[in-house]
Amino acid sequence: MRMAQTLAQKIVARAAGKAAVTPGEIVTCKVDLAMMHDSGGPRRVKPMLERLGAKVWDPGKVVLATDHYLPANDEESRTIIRIARDWAAEAGVARFHDGEGICHVVLPENGYLRPGMFAVGGDSHSPTGGAFGAYMFGVGSTEMVGVLVTGEIWLRVPHTIKIEWSGRLSRGVAAKDMMLALIARLGLDGGRYEAVEYAGSAVSWLPMQERMTLANMTAELGGQTGLIASDDVTRDYLKTDIERWDSDADAALLAHHRFDADGLQPQVAAPHSPANTRPVTDFQQKIDLAYIGACTGAKLADLRMAASVLRGRKAKSKLIVAPASLRDQQAAEREGTLQVLLDAGAELLANSCGMCAGYGQHQLGENTVAISTTARNFKGRMGAASAQVYLASPYTVAASAVAGYIADPRGMLQ
Repeated sequence: MRMAQTLAQKIVARAAGKAAVTPGEIVTCKVDLAMMHDSGGPRRVKPMLERLGAKVWDPGKVVLATDHYLPANDEESRTIIRIARDWAAEAGVARFHDGEGICHVVLPENGYLRPGMFAVGGDSHSPTGGAFGAYMFGVGSTEMVGVLVTGEIWLRVPHTIKIEWSGRLSRGVAAKDMMLALIARLGLDGGRYEAVEYAGSAVSWLPMQERMTLANMTAELGGQTGLIASDDVTRDYLKTDIERWDSDADAALLAHHRFDADGLQPQVAAPHSPANTRPVTDFQQKIDLAYIGACTGAKLADLRMAASVLRGRKAKSKLIVAPASLRDQQAAEREGTLQVLLDAGAELLANSCGMCAGYGQHQLGENTVAISTTARNFKGRMGAASAQVYLASPYTVAASAVAGYIADPRGMLQ
């Protein structure tokens, strides 16, 4: 008898070498790809591997990126980056991307993700890979060592929570608004550390980099992974033929939440939690700084959103832009998008995690009020504990930079 399976179950079953799996079952899965960055990668795993006297099971399935401690402007940063570079050479990791951008963006840019893959990443936002129909989730350095040595990891087969968005987003409303609205409604633990599958007409309409934002912020929703079935959008982004992976229509779900994209307004999360979200029209807060950066807010699609507001305007508040990858920055430069941001008064930072994780010289000072495209606004994450960080889409952050206070972008679109 055929067992109906969700997308998550199908991918886990393939990785476990089984015809089907059942939620709650414990299985051992073969890993197709393991991704690390400089912060949680070689500086953590190298000493453990050396103590074990172990080598990487398959260097061709490992991807390493430097993105947290860049630019390396002190001895600690320089040491961490040097360890990453040395280990990549020693371990034979050819897929080493040094200073090319944030790992979650660099990974798909280089075509490493495919529908149906089972992957792990040494970062909590690794569910980004689920936008490509790949099962990807974050692990700590100890678990990563196990993967690096054996090429396998055990997993409790997840239940699936389906989040269905009908309709289509209005101009000035983005995937970031969808996620903030979801987190406000369901809470930071709404994903229950299960698989969250995004579906519906509004999701189907989203371009790939917007889908990446949905999958990425599954971490803030409390899910283990976020998944979107592969389709023509996936194929067109990857520029190659792909397998179609999706859920069986009659597969059992832990929960099924339905939302309407047509009526969604721009959303803003007030300090100090993504769950503290309300419509932008509820806010009149003055700001000191607007930050367009991070894996959720500075991809090419995000930079274009900001430019659609900033074109021909000047920012009243300080505006900082850190493109998520060098490739996206170069594309934005070629098409004129980057110049629009610079003409508006933006200060350009490196292609790195930067302010999002509180690294480097551009941390928020005492009592700074900022609005940011980052995924999190926990107290002290981006600098001083007294700083107040609001979260929003690139549209809203750009509009707020122009106004000098949190502003609705819909009246500024060009």
